[in-house]
Amino acid sequence: MAGALVRINFLQRPAISASLPAVAHRRLQGTAAPPPGTPPPQTKTKFGPLADQDRIFTNLYGRHDWRLKGALKRGDWHRTKEIILKGSDWIINELKTSGLRGRGGAGFPSGMKWSFMNKPSDGRPKYLVVNADEGEPGTCKDREIMKHDPHKLVEGCLVAGKAMGARAAYIYIRGEFYNEASNMQLAIAEAYQAGLIGKNACGSGYDFDVFMHRGAGAYICGEETALIESLEGKQGKPRLKPPFPADVGVFGCPTTVNNVETIAVAPTIMRRGGAWFASFGRTRNSGTKLFNISGHVNKPCTIEEEMSIPLKELIERHAGGIRGGWDNLLGVIPGGSSTPVIPKKKFATMY
Repeated sequence: MAGALVRINFLQRPAISASLPAVAHRRLQGTAAPPPGTPPPQTKTKFGPLADQDRIFTNLYGRHDWRLKGALKRGDWHRTKEIILKGSDWIINELKTSGLRGRGGAGFPSGMKWSFMNKPSDGRPKYLVVNADEGEPGTCKDREIMKHDPHKLVEGCLVAGKAMGARAAYIYIRGEFYNEASNMQLAIAEAYQAGLIGKNACGSGYDFDVFMHRGAGAYICGEETALIESLEGKQGKPRLKPPFPADVGVFGCPTTVNNVETIAVAPTIMRRGGAWFASFGRTRNSGTKLFNISGHVNKPCTIEEEMSIPLKELIERHAGGIRGGWDNLLGVIPGGSSTPVIPKKKFATMY
């Protein structure tokens, strides 16, 4: 039998802190206190499986009603007004506590990224742009959110918009995602009709609009500045940096571009608390994550799991293992077709 090749999308590797050399230097000098901002030492050694009550996405397979009535039953839009009224600083601090990193692959700390926008206005409006292009071959986690849990994304846009002081969100969705775009548009319309977004969103006194823009299938538009160019009606080509989008983004205004999953998990983090989210995974790589498992596995799937769960356990538990057994495995692609292949000999130690 031919060897098997498995693809697991969007598995992030832990970030390496730039402060580590300084910590080592201080310890050599006998200083016990770590520098400010250093996370607590890693004490957790067992990661996964994630309990059902800790799952953020409870309708990934579309078994329940995805419209507003069903979303409300699953806890979406619960006490959203209270979250908005707590203000930008509280939302950003809670997000920093959670340790959430960008779920699009780069892994930049989301709380820090949002704080770049939370500054005094210079008269220009601020915008949130959601990167729902998902054009990397073999990746299909965000489309499950938009198709089966669209209200999580709409509510997340509102919470993120408040944190940044944005006046509107633009969801840039891949043109091929017809059903996903239809569901998103209906969810946006339902939210407007219920007074959850738009003028005086959720009765909070905050005005916030959500728009959807369909792309045309260009792979390069997954890059944030190329996406902004396309959103403005131009050819999708990356811009030179600086200036960065937080200073000069869409329509020349301050803009933050975030992945679908990053935005969609924000309301649940606010409701359950940043410390709850940070209790999963490792220090500097915390939380839960959507994993899309495809290739030569017995049960291809998209599943939410704890960060740092061992790769072998992830595949065995949720995808039914490798076709023909583990001896048939050749390698694993850990984040879409453009990432390097993890050979079998290194597989057992990866998480």
